[in-house]
Amino acid sequence: MASEREDFETSGPLHLTNFDWTNVEHQRIIAACLVQSVYILELDRYENREGSQALANPWWEFFHFKLYSKLFDDVDSSIFGAIFELDLQSAEGSLSKSEMPYYVVAFRGTITKGAAFARDVQLDIDVVRNGLHRSSRFEVAVQAVENLVAAVGHSTLWLSGHSLGAAMALLAGKNMAKKGIFLETFLFNPPYFSAPIERIQDKKVKHGIRFAGSVITAGLAFGMKVRQEINGQQQNNNQAKDPFDALSAWLPRLYVNPGDHICSEYIGYFEHRRNMEDIGAGVIEKFATKHSMTGLFMSAIGKETEEPLHLIPSAKVIANLSPSKDFKEAHGIKQWWKSNLDLKVTDYRFK
Repeated sequence: MASEREDFETSGPLHLTNFDWTNVEHQRIIAACLVQSVYILELDRYENREGSQALANPWWEFFHFKLYSKLFDDVDSSIFGAIFELDLQSAEGSLSKSEMPYYVVAFRGTITKGAAFARDVQLDIDVVRNGLHRSSRFEVAVQAVENLVAAVGHSTLWLSGHSLGAAMALLAGKNMAKKGIFLETFLFNPPYFSAPIERIQDKKVKHGIRFAGSVITAGLAFGMKVRQEINGQQQNNNQAKDPFDALSAWLPRLYVNPGDHICSEYIGYFEHRRNMEDIGAGVIEKFATKHSMTGLFMSAIGKETEEPLHLIPSAKVIANLSPSKDFKEAHGIKQWWKSNLDLKVTDYRFK
């Protein structure tokens, strides 16, 4: 039986009767609802809800979108993403066509029921292990994004995702950014797995732990670099631009909640970078922020390392400071289409 949160008439943002594509709140609400529609597309498939029984359609039709295509996982055949196309005729009265997303690629997070659950949990583990980019689901996702960009361009294309889907959208966005193509990207509760430093209440203790971590990480990274140079492993001057630097012009929107330990470390990650600059230790942090302790350890024992998924140079961090009654609410996608949220918005640009 369908829950109330799947029914747009019960749980959708019906207050948004008129929307403006230049309004950042409206953009957030629309991007979140399109991600919600992907969740419900999979639940419709699992529950065999078709025709008038299907619940997903209103979540995109309300905003004048059409379903362009579904993205299926090749392991369990679940729907993990979808591409939506703006119906320009029905959206004729909207303002500023230059701001309209003619296409939106949206990815859902983990489904807690049905056959998709086991596969989603496996991919959640891949996120923790920094191996999501090696999954066949990501291959399907990145190919869909690349094909769409090749077909329609990138200036009016959005990426959006929640939780596991945010990790997918982040990877797809990074893939395009490294090619010089910067997509407007909405990441809702993107996972950042690390020690839960952000939950420490004492700011001095928190800053001390982060400072020590940065010094240790920078020292290990510098030592690794010196060792590579001694061993003749340093690449020549014709090497490609540092991937981290190449991403610096891309400014994805990270929607995080301090009460959600899955994503809240992004708040501390970026705040700490700014604090290090303020105390004159920006050089140390700039070196440290490109690396993870796990990656450095793997390099030290001679194993090939991968660029950490969660480490990005620049972002617009939107923290929802409105009270959440529990973790489920703090991590849920529903919070992001509410109005009158207490949001703290901060731009962090890597220089």
